[in-house]
Formats: sequence, C-alpha cells, structure tokens
Amino acid sequence: MRAVAVFLAVALCAQGAVIDARDDPSTTPFDKREAASFTGILQSDVLAGIAAINQQIYQATSAGSQWKKCNPMNIVVRREWSAFSKTEKKNYIQAVKCMSKLPPKTPKAKCPGCKNRFDDFLGTHINQTFAIHNTGNFLAWHRWFTWAYEQTLRNECGYKGYQPYHNWARWAYNPMASPSLDGSDTSMGGNGEKGCTNQSYYGIPTNMDPQIQIPHGSGGGCVKSGPFKDWPVNLGPVFTDSLCTPPNPYSNFSDPAQAGLLGLGHNPRCLKRDISAWTSSQWTNDAMVTKLLNSPDIKTFWYDMQGGNPAFANNFMGVHTAGHFTVGGDPGSDFFTSPGDPWFYFHHAQIDRAWWTWQNLQPKDRTKALYGTIVIADPTAPATKLTDSMNLGYAYPGTITVEDAMSTMGGPFCYTYI
Repeated sequence: MRAVAVFLAVALCAQGAVIDARDDPSTTPFDKREAASFTGILQSDVLAGIAAINQQIYQATSAGSQWKKCNPMNIVVRREWSAFSKTEKKNYIQAVKCMSKLPPKTPKAKCPGCKNRFDDFLGTHINQTFAIHNTGNFLAWHRWFTWAYEQTLRNECGYKGYQPYHNWARWAYNPMASPSLDGSDTSMGGNGEKGCTNQSYYGIPTNMDPQIQIPHGSGGGCVKSGPFKDWPVNLGPVFTDSLCTPPNPYSNFSDPAQAGLLGLGHNPRCLKRDISAWTSSQWTNDAMVTKLLNSPDIKTFWYDMQGGNPAFANNFMGVHTAGHFTVGGDPGSDFFTSPGDPWFYFHHAQIDRAWWTWQNLQPKDRTKALYGTIVIADPTAPATKLTDSMNLGYAYPGTITVEDAMSTMGGPFCYTYI
C-alpha cells in the first residue's frame, strides 16, 4: 500500500499537479437538510482519497525536513473500524480495557474521582473544556488528544495497531449496523436498554433552551451488549442532556471551593447510550460531510463543523454535535464528559479525518489555516495563534504548539487516513 502511495505521489509530481476538488464537476452544494442516498461510493471518501495524494505531494515538495522524518516508507495509516480484522478489533478492545485497570497519574487532589488511566484523559478533557471547544485550537487540541490516547494504548497496554475511526456517512442511516456499535463481541458495545423514559427529547444546545429537539430513541439506559456492557463511568456529568444522570459531587458552579473540580468527583455509574439514526441520518450523511469538506475557507469549515453561525440556528446541528448525539446517553450527551464513552475516540478520529481531508484538498493554503479565539464562544477574546501552547495535563506528558498539530505529518505525528 505504501509503495502504491509513493508511485501515485511521484507520478503526480512529474505532472506538476495537485488535484483541486473545486474543479470536480460532481461537487455541488447541498441544502443543510438534504439527505443523499448511500449508493456504495461516498463523495466524502473520494475527497479523502484526493487529500491523501495531495498531502504526500505537498510534503515531498514543500516540507523537506519534515518529509525526511515522515514519508510513505514509515507513515501510519488509520483505518475505519470495519476494515479491522476480528483479531485487530479484539486487540484494540483489550487495550482500552487495560487502560481502565491501570492506576491514574492525576493526583487525587486534582481529580478526586479519577480511578484509572482512562479517567486521566477524561479528567483532562473536563478540566480544559472551556479552552478547547468552539475555540481556535479545537481541532488541533483534539488531534493531539486522540493521538496521545492512541500512544497510551500502544505504550502502556501493548496495543500494536492504531486508532480507528467511525465513517459517519457510511453508517448515517443505520448507525447500529456499524461494526463499532452493533453490540457484537468485536464492537464498542451496542445501544442502551430502554431507559430514562421520563424525558421525551434531548435539547440542543440545552433542555431549557432547545433549538433542536432530538427524540428519545429506543435506548437511554445501560449498555447491555458487547465488550463494554460493564464499562464504568466515574466522572461527570457537568453539562448533560440526560435527566437520569445523578449529579456529580462537584457540580456547583457558584461555589469557589469547587473551582477547578467541577465534574471531577467520583460518580460511579454504567455507560448509557440512546443511539439516534434520527440525528445521524440528517447531519452526518454523505451530503452533509461533503458540504463541509467543500467549505471555501477555514471560517466556514470551523462554523459548520460545530453547528453553524449562529450555532444550531435554522435547524442545523453540524457533524461534531451530531456525532456525539448519534450515541447520546450518558456521558455521550455531555460535551465535558463525552470521552467517558470509549466510542468518543472513534468520533474524534473521524473529525480529525474530516479536517485532514479539508486541509489537504488545498494543502498549500490550508495546512496552517486557523480561525477562532482562545475562549469558548467568545468572539471578543484574543485570537488563537499558531504559537499558542497546548498541554494534556496528567493524561500525557509534554507541551506542543498549535502549529505543531496542524499537519498529521508534522510535530509529533506521522500518520494519514484511508
């Protein structure tokens, strides 16, 4: 496969060509609610294929020192879960479970409820949420976060593979048919049992002010199928849509004594899901993903990824929110605590893949394109800069800059997607 990638890159370089998706006559704009039927060939996957070739050409011709460190001879290829063999799936599942048995590295004073290494990542996400969502570093920080999780699986739990992703568009009309959510022994668990029947919908952005109402599905209760049917959720909630989630011991925003500890108290409960084809079929289908990938600039991409401008107006959810509410439940419906569901990393690997695709459709202009401020939903805050530093708390050591995370072949990374 790597030899093929090299051949394609060399052949296209010889022609002096980088493919521009804007020249593809099949790329047409879509209304935000228009749903395309799945025919077996996804336009979003076609664009990803173009991006993969473009990235190699751009790196080879414009980033010499980087190319020496990361090239088709050593690059990691991330794949969709359905492309994993049964053995590969079980190895990944075993590594995730291993993380839940390792002791935490976060001091108890910083995260009283952190009980294992998996919780270290969740605690970091909760603690930094206001600085990593609806911000200029949202995509870069989560790229690093997902990669660090992958490295922890490999370095601390003996996993030999790499992080899978969930291809939204392929499973948009029936997410429970996805091998990652079908409840089999090689899935990340299935839907929850019937539960939380005292609520009829989940409100976006909140139950109190719902601009979009997601109907309660067939689940809502504990996941009872697949390898994660007994998965413990120890932290959160902070901002959940589920009315059946017990409050965290630290949940008082107005109490100075709880500052820095919100959602970080020990609150043990089962993993709950309410898988929603109603959500995925409308906002993560191929038309929606392709529209996002055809965004003309980073501002448009950034807004549409996260729900439009203003957010969630005109009945538009965006692939980021829709992906989380495809599984919903607890902690999936809580944007602070959503990494408590192991499926989170499948969704965010796909977010990274979408950003990677958009960047590499025009890599010269987009690899370092940046938009947004340093504070959640605050356009008056200082703009995010490439030189801004990022850290992952106790989850993973080190500090990198936003610029370090702008390319999957730069900084600490060396991976691509198919």
